[in-house]
Amino acid sequence: MKKVLVVDDDPYILMSVEFLMKKNGYEVMVARNGTEAMAFLESNKPDLVLLDIMMPDVDGYSICRHIKATPALEDIIVVFISAKTAEADIREGYDLGAALYVSKPFSTRDLMKKINGLLQA
Repeated sequence: MKKVLVVDDDPYILMSVEFLMKKNGYEVMVARNGTEAMAFLESNKPDLVLLDIMMPDVDGYSICRHIKATPALEDIIVVFISAKTAEADIREGYDLGAALYVSKPFSTRDLMKKINGLLQA
């Protein structure tokens, strides 16, 4: 069973994405902020991280940078889910190594289709 870490400071998005991932057969862990996500990554290695960018403590860009700079974590698939829709923000996400950048609000059906594709590859 593939493991997915969902990181978002919005409890509604966290719960709905967690439910969606579980419904689609994934083992799901959640982090309510960047600090929790970083602590989780010290002892766990998910197959995919769904990552918000704007969080009050450690932002998603920093977490992605950490994942891609850590040899034991660098092959984790990173998917940003963010309300930041400027081209520069999206480009930065991809430049940091994200496999996908999804803008909020998003279609849960499209998100699952894309995630399933990334995790089947």
